Amino acid sequence: MRTNGDINRRRFLVGASAASGGLALGFAVPLSRQAAAKADEAPTGEPQEINCWIVIAPDNTVTVRFAHAEMGQGAMTALAMLVAEELECDWPAIRIELVSPTDNYRRNRIWGDMSTGASRSVAASQTFLRKAGATARTMLITAAAARWGVVSSECVAQNSIITHRPSSRTLTFGAVAQDAAKIEPPLDVALKDVRDWKLVGTPQRRLDVPEKITGGTLYAIDVRLPDMLYAAVLQCPIFRGVVKSVDESSIAGFKGVRRVVRLADTVAVIADSWWQAKRAVDALHVEWDGRGNGNASSESIAEIVRQGLEAPPTQVGRTDGDPASVLANASRRFEADYTVPFLAHATMEPQTCTAHVTADRVDIWTATQDAMSTLATAAAAAGVKEDKVTVHPLLLGGGFGRRNVVQDFVRQAVLIAKEVPQPVKMLWSREQDIAHDIYRPFGMARLAASLDRDGMPEALTIRLTGPSFVASLVPQFGAAQIIDWSFVSGLTDELPYRFPHYRVDAAIRQTSVPLGAWRGINYTQNAFYRESFIDELAHGAGIDPYQYRRRLVLHSPRNLGVLDAAAQRAGWDRPPAPGIFRGIALNAACDSYCAQVVEISITDGQVRVHRVISALDCGYVVNPMSVEMQIQGGVIYAMTAALYGEITIKDGAAEQSNFDDYQMVKMADAPEVISVIVPSGDFWGGVGEPPVTPLAPALCNAIFAATGKRIRSLPIKNHDLRAI
Repeated sequence: MRTNGDINRRRFLVGASAASGGLALGFAVPLSRQAAAKADEAPTGEPQEINCWIVIAPDNTVTVRFAHAEMGQGAMTALAMLVAEELECDWPAIRIELVSPTDNYRRNRIWGDMSTGASRSVAASQTFLRKAGATARTMLITAAAARWGVVSSECVAQNSIITHRPSSRTLTFGAVAQDAAKIEPPLDVALKDVRDWKLVGTPQRRLDVPEKITGGTLYAIDVRLPDMLYAAVLQCPIFRGVVKSVDESSIAGFKGVRRVVRLADTVAVIADSWWQAKRAVDALHVEWDGRGNGNASSESIAEIVRQGLEAPPTQVGRTDGDPASVLANASRRFEADYTVPFLAHATMEPQTCTAHVTADRVDIWTATQDAMSTLATAAAAAGVKEDKVTVHPLLLGGGFGRRNVVQDFVRQAVLIAKEVPQPVKMLWSREQDIAHDIYRPFGMARLAASLDRDGMPEALTIRLTGPSFVASLVPQFGAAQIIDWSFVSGLTDELPYRFPHYRVDAAIRQTSVPLGAWRGINYTQNAFYRESFIDELAHGAGIDPYQYRRRLVLHSPRNLGVLDAAAQRAGWDRPPAPGIFRGIALNAACDSYCAQVVEISITDGQVRVHRVISALDCGYVVNPMSVEMQIQGGVIYAMTAALYGEITIKDGAAEQSNFDDYQMVKMADAPEVISVIVPSGDFWGGVGEPPVTPLAPALCNAIFAATGKRIRSLPIKNHDLRAI
């Protein structure tokens, strides 16, 4: 990686400033006159970083500031490509700088909320970043034209060089950057026509990969500071329990131990090394108070949730027609219940945060998907104002939603570091990471449908029940008056199919288990329910499952496009090889459309996935190489969850704690993943999460084709897959 470390949609305001021959552009705050004054005062030849999105140095280096989290999804490269396309700069000269949330706070949040999730990094940023590039290009051309005494319309920019076409004179971006900074930025600029894109849409190697390969990338787990101490934690195994007592004498004499820190639900040991801290905290005698939650189990939670299948709904997501009456009088009625488990995120890098707390300053080094929440959490934990906190941004060793709004690891680190004058790196063990995750919710669904004379659905009802991760953060969303739209995601406006009579409602049932967003959020549960049931209806109607879906999406060209693309690439019209069985599923998520065909074999009850064909329409495609990588990663992540993923609860605690009992798909078992990109254009959809959502139902539908058995609960490992 080459690195130095909501926009108002009605009006595009630019703040520009330059120092030492550098040009910096920012958006949403009108700072141009102030910036021009700074440019007049700046010494020549010593470029300085001023503010906002783009910095151009005298040596022609272009620095693009990145205000999101890079966790392997390729957003850093994609957003830089969008800037470079409009700026007309030399792509190899691009550099990336991570925006500090501290700078964002001090500059009135000019970079927005800096949150990364729901596959929105590119879609939510593309407009103002493209305008950033176009505005910078306009200002550079204007500055060059003024120097030559010509009109701007006679000049053109390309590869970081401005050319006066009639005379063939040239100037580099760096040569006119300081002059450009003195120009009043235009309030509006024209963006390129899609047909004129030269960089966007071409495969480009990710900017962050080279340093990752050589080990040069600094992750939060790699932070080393002078005089730094280390902390290992032991959290109450019972969810929502607290510390009752701690016997510090139980680790008396342990080498390297500096201090035992007692928090409400956690005990930490600070030591000279992390292994010394971990050894001591594992030996520490702690008594816990479960606060009445010690009897919770998978069985008791399932019973609470199951009651929601029969109870009155707390929320109604959508109603079309009169499905209840149609179902009551149906001659061909189908009904099925489905269940999905709690799931952990299992990021490669466990939760970690280094904090240094002094009387008037807090410094934080961590991996975060929501940098502004990190800053706010650190300030609250330290008891200081937010302007006293400096967050040093780093790349993430995996996120998947774990490092977003819930910042428990930051809060812990700050509270621990307050106890000593030195900086402290707090690192969770793998056991603590899996056993104290914020899990994808457990859930159940009951689907009922009636078929018309042609075998097509006439009425369909879906009852969802289970805990809501949104309601766990904001309890009002569990009430009838405020609908948790994420709970019904993929089943309301994004529903691929059209039914004459349709209803989806929910009965939210909260538990003591902590919850959070998980890659694909509730789309993963809801796609499993719906696409498994659609397959059951197709079988009941005696219609091929691909052709059945095709009839249901004729009104939706984009859903039809990915469905046809996946089926055609899989050769659905031809029988698979002997012993190979196929399943298909379709889902729209995060403003994109994805269909998948999964090919499997089963030997002695063991399933092997041979090939996954994944067709994705995300509208415009910035970097096809990154899109393909995201499809591949999403498939493997979803396959792990479908085959093995399950957090079970006993005595109020998670039973799983490491990769021996929370299994991952291994390289030897990874299938061939064929990516079929179907870019229809005209919109900006997500990429990282949509390929996760149809995998589980497509895989389970393939298992039915192989065995005649329906998989209505996950994970698949809990089922006997020997054929009937």
